[in-house]
Amino acid sequence: MEKFTKLEGVAAPLDMINVDTDMIIPKQFLKTIKRTGLGKNLFDEMRYDDDKKEIPDFVLNKPAYRNAQILVTGDNFGCGSSREHAPWALLDFGIRCIIAPSFADIFYNNCFKNGILPIVLPQEEVDKLMDDAERGSNAVVTVDLEAQEIRGPDGGVIKFDVDPFRKHCLMEGLDDVGLTLQKEDEIADYETKQKEVQPWV
Repeated sequence: MEKFTKLEGVAAPLDMINVDTDMIIPKQFLKTIKRTGLGKNLFDEMRYDDDKKEIPDFVLNKPAYRNAQILVTGDNFGCGSSREHAPWALLDFGIRCIIAPSFADIFYNNCFKNGILPIVLPQEEVDKLMDDAERGSNAVVTVDLEAQEIRGPDGGVIKFDVDPFRKHCLMEGLDDVGLTLQKEDEIADYETKQKEVQPWV
């Protein structure tokens, strides 16, 4: 998993509440078990019409936001099913940070496990960042995980909270497998001893 320390990028405003995981990545794209290739189908039903042509008014189809790395959005983001394909699609598109007043629990946890930083802020601070994001390609926002700060285009600073363990995992690029592999030597020692004690296993 890629380390997350400091991110500087364009913030895209998605001023919607209750964005569910089927909106993020519709069910017909869940057949794959690969974490890559889903970015083109992110928000598929909002990004494309019935002929699969881009809908120009959708935020991520606008030239200023095609390379957005930060998403500023509304309350209860990621609700619905528990599909892990939702953070996979966001990450494959290039989104590394999502800022909202609240998230659905399972989606929130899945973000951390896949290298995305979800930040919960009070509504008034999300509104300020939403206004900043409306500036298009000038909406460059810096997210400093170590300092737990967000710097807006005008230099204003917003502090945010994050669980220390999850912060450590993101900064070190550790998913569940990576955490386990930190104990690789101890696991190997255990396996060696078990072969001596229980050679038939």
